[in-house]
Amino acid sequence: MALFKKKNQANENKEEKKEFDVKTATLEELNSKLNGHLYDGCIIMPRGGYTIDVNVGRNEEKDGVSIIQVIFIVRNDAFDEPIIEPIDSQGKTPQEAVNIAVQMFMGGLWHPLEQADQKKNGLHVSINYLMQHYDFDMYAQSIVRIGVEENKTPTMLINYIKAEIPKYLGSKKYYWVRIYLAKYKDKETAEIRVNGSVCSELGRYFKPYMDTWDASETFMCEKQYAIFVQREDDKCPFTKETVVNAAKTAIEKMVKINSREDYNDMAKTLEDMTGDKNLAAEIRIFIPEILAKMTLGYQEGDSLFLLEDDSQIEFKKTQLRSYFYLQQVLIEYLSTRPPQEDVQRIVFNSVAFREVKKAHDEGHEPKELYVPGTSYKIGNGDYKVW
Repeated sequence: MALFKKKNQANENKEEKKEFDVKTATLEELNSKLNGHLYDGCIIMPRGGYTIDVNVGRNEEKDGVSIIQVIFIVRNDAFDEPIIEPIDSQGKTPQEAVNIAVQMFMGGLWHPLEQADQKKNGLHVSINYLMQHYDFDMYAQSIVRIGVEENKTPTMLINYIKAEIPKYLGSKKYYWVRIYLAKYKDKETAEIRVNGSVCSELGRYFKPYMDTWDASETFMCEKQYAIFVQREDDKCPFTKETVVNAAKTAIEKMVKINSREDYNDMAKTLEDMTGDKNLAAEIRIFIPEILAKMTLGYQEGDSLFLLEDDSQIEFKKTQLRSYFYLQQVLIEYLSTRPPQEDVQRIVFNSVAFREVKKAHDEGHEPKELYVPGTSYKIGNGDYKVW
């Protein structure tokens, strides 16, 4: 009996030393609340058509406290891109940290998604730009707070930018706005994303509110999601895959252009691949400009300026769906560590490069420069922004 007991004790010690699996624990805890199906390392929600994946960005113990970062990835066939929600959490044990992360996900992102599915408490938002009209329903109720006194009434953060948000919505079926405010002592962060893309101009609307925070002793954070669902079906004539495939081909050809004939050949190839002269023009115009923004280090605002004759029409990058498809392709391109000369061959064709070079020649560093956005021109009279 003594030997049998000793063997059990050894097994128990082995189990204690086994590393805690944050991903598995998070999926199990989340699924216990959602009642979905755990399959192949993710949660599948047949009602609503959602798939929820989890990645672990941080997992460590410090001074007896478990600290984790869980990245929730929510996909749906109706979404133009997945919603990526990183959540930092801590607890006395790894399981407690996981439980808190799940609670924050449920309260912050999942609640408005559920409201959208049920068409519950939606607020009408009307969009007009470039002679186009769209009607959306907005769902935004939950606010996640850290370091804020419990008796303080939550503030509807989306209200600070409710007059600005219509300027950022376009023709997609779904848009989501993520507002993240944080402050510790004198350091403030106000990050606002639309469909995952940072919109630098929106942060300033929160400064008066954050100036009222007393974060001299503790870290304070507030976060809110707003989900926008277009009432009509998405009528865009092209798919994301079309843009992505054409963009990859454009990059391959751009690094080899040595003459006007090469450029014309690339333009013709893009038109053939997309079946759309306007979309092909957007791809060849914006690839050099976006890559310049990524590599030259200057600051750029949220706007696009469509040049027509002697005038220009301002709208937001988030309202041109090809822009962020192209940006994602270029992020992936840079992640492959392409030769510097290839990157330069593309960037040298951008208007931004010429402007930055001019400013540099005048004694200014790129990081000191701020431009409100990118100007572009499409020669076709039937051009429509999608």
